Amino acid sequence: MNRTDRLVALVMMLQSRRVTTAAEMAVHFEITERTVYRDIAALGESGVPIVGEPGVGYSLMRGYHLSPVMFSPEEAFALFTGGLLTERMTDGSMRESIRSAIGKVTAVLPTGLQSRVDRLRKTIVVGGRPPTRGVVPLSTVQQALAAGCLLRLNYRGAARSEAVERIVEPLGLVFYLDHWHLIAWCRLRDDVRDFRVDRILRCDALPDTISPRPGFDLTEHLSHCMTAERNEFAVIEVPALSIESVRRYWGPTLVEETTIGKRVRVRFAFQTSGYDYVARWLLGLGTEAEIISPEALKDKVVTLALATADHHAPKEFKKRKRS
Repeated sequence: MNRTDRLVALVMMLQSRRVTTAAEMAVHFEITERTVYRDIAALGESGVPIVGEPGVGYSLMRGYHLSPVMFSPEEAFALFTGGLLTERMTDGSMRESIRSAIGKVTAVLPTGLQSRVDRLRKTIVVGGRPPTRGVVPLSTVQQALAAGCLLRLNYRGAARSEAVERIVEPLGLVFYLDHWHLIAWCRLRDDVRDFRVDRILRCDALPDTISPRPGFDLTEHLSHCMTAERNEFAVIEVPALSIESVRRYWGPTLVEETTIGKRVRVRFAFQTSGYDYVARWLLGLGTEAEIISPEALKDKVVTLALATADHHAPKEFKKRKRS
């Protein structure tokens, strides 16, 4: 992004938020905070009324609005591609909204760009398995996060036959391992908990407003919780062509990748009780995967492979083997 485009985008960012810090702008635009300060100064010199408050952040003077900005072809293509992904990876509650938004964007595009976007729409197909649909619309959870309100959930966990009621403070909405998850502070457990959205049977927004949890960072939490309860690590090598399936299967528990020629060595975390689970998955890779460590996992795969072969062997083969 060149500086002119960045300055316009910076004003739009300020216009869409009440207060924004220099650190947030630096992360968003992938620049240094010193560059942010120079950009803020340049905008001020050009007449954009930016108000800065030490220790708080920057904001636009009330009443100032940026004139409507036309989309570039690249921006329009990115929006439509994102819309197709949203349609595929969410549910009906958000699908209609994204279609409506894309329709409004289309209406303000120049005629020539409209035809190019329409051609793009007809030539892109988003595959993959969509997430499981639950009783509660995904948009309900999303709106609660945006409003910062308390939620009363009726939730049925994987190991429970009956639902339980939980009062939670929403902290984040995350998509991993083919499902949407609500990360929230559970007042019953007095701790952060992960609620799979398709297992929420009822979701009521309560009138209580909540403040952000001090010191909580969603990205850091996800990185920690995916490995904290898993005190075993496996190291395997697979062909480079198979690495995508490994990434999809192990998701956030995959902690390291190293390319070695035409193969990739990966390290992932799993629970101590999950040796059988990992061994069964490795059997599905056949001879493509090579187990580097631990030795106990190699032994488990060999034992399971022999038992599988014996189970499926013809009766005549078993008789010859015994004799």
